[in-house]
Amino acid sequence: MKLNIAVLAGDGIGPEVTQQAIKALNAVAIEFNHKFYFKTADVGAVAIDNTGNPLPDSTLDLCKNTDAILFGSIGHPKYDNDPKAKVRPEQGLLALRKSLGLYANIRPVKAYETLLEQSPLKKDIISGTDILMFRELTGGIYFGKKELSQDGNTASDLCVYHKKEIERITHLAFKAAMNRRKKVTLVDKANVLESSRLWRRVVQEIAPQYPEVIFEVLFVDNAAMQLILNPSGFDVLLTENMFGDILSDEASVIGGSIGLLASASVGEQFALFEPIHGSYPQATGKGIANPIASILSAAMLLSHFDLHKEAQLIEEAVEKALELDVVTPDLNPNNTQVTTNVVGDFIHDYILHPEDRHRNHSNSYLGQSTII
Repeated sequence: MKLNIAVLAGDGIGPEVTQQAIKALNAVAIEFNHKFYFKTADVGAVAIDNTGNPLPDSTLDLCKNTDAILFGSIGHPKYDNDPKAKVRPEQGLLALRKSLGLYANIRPVKAYETLLEQSPLKKDIISGTDILMFRELTGGIYFGKKELSQDGNTASDLCVYHKKEIERITHLAFKAAMNRRKKVTLVDKANVLESSRLWRRVVQEIAPQYPEVIFEVLFVDNAAMQLILNPSGFDVLLTENMFGDILSDEASVIGGSIGLLASASVGEQFALFEPIHGSYPQATGKGIANPIASILSAAMLLSHFDLHKEAQLIEEAVEKALELDVVTPDLNPNNTQVTTNVVGDFIHDYILHPEDRHRNHSNSYLGQSTII
């Protein structure tokens, strides 16, 4: 297969982790005889610095003329710490989602057996957790009308949803559940919010079309609690924009590091793949950023194009890295020799050495581009 991929590495650790995802994709291309072509463009703070616009027209044009987008991260303290800043890096990502119609954000949350001890939650609580979160991405309070009074003392943000917006992501969630454990949990606040009552009504109308899928609803406050008390009880979790943003970050503690969580943002025509972590500016250039979320985002990119064997091989390589403790300091503070690049090199070499994949490795991989 031939794929043209736009690379929007963005700010902070974005370029470092994205480069490791590209390594994995290049290895897959060699191993499976694909052709992947990468073209880079600016987005976020670096784009503001260069053009004054967090999403330059040239970047958007590139995205519209490629098959998929590999995204890094955006954000910089000079904007984060300035509440008066009118142009912000995050506006670039929001505009990109809206312009490309990326209405569904899909985030897997998995508790890897080799990392159960890394989580702040008890091992017996998180064991077996495998959640697929569907967050609506182009509607809701983030995109509603925003107002600030002239005296600056009163502010409002309007949360707006339309039936069609809810229908399209609901069908995606139920179809995904059909290939998993056949359960969908809708998260809302229907006891208080009119927009949530619309969500509940629309989803309840669609659920009978999937009779094999168990459907349940939880208020968002209860869902937040259940994610900590019984995360393995969830299969597919469906929710609106802001609730999904908060709950998916909460769920990051289950695996022990937000550096493990990948995501896909898809629409009718375009698709973007990115780690859910931020730009982590304090770690920029230090080689300590965890690239696994970005690498797993590359695996989701492959799955999007039905390259499931290829995606599975990347996931297998990641699990082997975790098993052998080839991980950055966020997962093992003692691994001072294992850098961002080392993890990327391990994944790359694992993919390219099929003869080594099923060996019982007894040594860990440190700094060399060879599987030991």
